[in-house]
Amino acid sequence: MRKSADALRQVAHARDVALVIERHALLVDRLGLDGVHLLDGGRNIRNLRKDMGKDTILGAFCNTSRHEGLSAGEAGADYVSFGPIHTGALGNGSQVNPDLLQWWSEMIEVPVIIEGGLTEKLITDLSNKVDFFAIGPEIWNTKDPLAHLKKLANARVS
Repeated sequence: MRKSADALRQVAHARDVALVIERHALLVDRLGLDGVHLLDGGRNIRNLRKDMGKDTILGAFCNTSRHEGLSAGEAGADYVSFGPIHTGALGNGSQVNPDLLQWWSEMIEVPVIIEGGLTEKLITDLSNKVDFFAIGPEIWNTKDPLAHLKKLANARVS
């Protein structure tokens, strides 16, 4: 795992991209990572922020819950992630309402990320409502991940 982290960190940091690990906060320091993406709506953010300091990226996946997002932001999350945007792609099978993303982008300063089931059309439709897109299975489950990533990256605001 350390060799993988070393290789990924070198590539990511050379491109000014942060490297975060999902769930495993204890590995952030050991592996020299930039932060952790928590899947529990940020329930541990406040304690982790105290333990890890202000420079560590702490992100919180909040599924479709505005309340969990607000709680994570108040506890010190650097970003809040909602999803899935497409039914069945993540979590408990529920789907985030785009109105939540619009409200968040207008009312809350904590950056918002959308994930789960992203398509070119969804990226185009949501690009003015979110700060970032978390892309994963959308590319890795294709025959040509790089080509599909390029398509998604080239989606534009409608």
